[in-house]
Amino acid sequence: MQITRVFTGDDGHSHFEELSVELADQGAVGAISAMWPTKGVIFRSVGGDYDLGFHNAPRRQFVVNLTGSVDIEISDGTVKRLGPGSILLAEDTTGRGHKSSSVAGEPRTCLFIPLSSTADTSVADDQ
Repeated sequence: MQITRVFTGDDGHSHFEELSVELADQGAVGAISAMWPTKGVIFRSVGGDYDLGFHNAPRRQFVVNLTGSVDIEISDGTVKRLGPGSILLAEDTTGRGHKSSSVAGEPRTCLFIPLSSTADTSVADDQ
């Protein structure tokens, strides 16, 4: 399973990387990853005029898009468009941060899943 990670580099700027979460075949129930320790779930809805300037992730968290799309931009001008079903691992809690904005004036719903302080992102392999 692919996820996009945004993190703060040694230069103080946010960077993207694509991660692959390892899934193990569990037979009839499908392929399942190792469990990631979390703190809960936050439900979010934003309007089609959503446009948030540079900011940091408030905590290490997954952002799972349910409906609508979002453009995430980092300071070098790179933009990643994340649509329904996409997963962002937001870890740029320091530094310059990233921008996020709605796409084509569409509202968006998503889940924030804050990670426990013990969550180890090394269970995902860099691609």
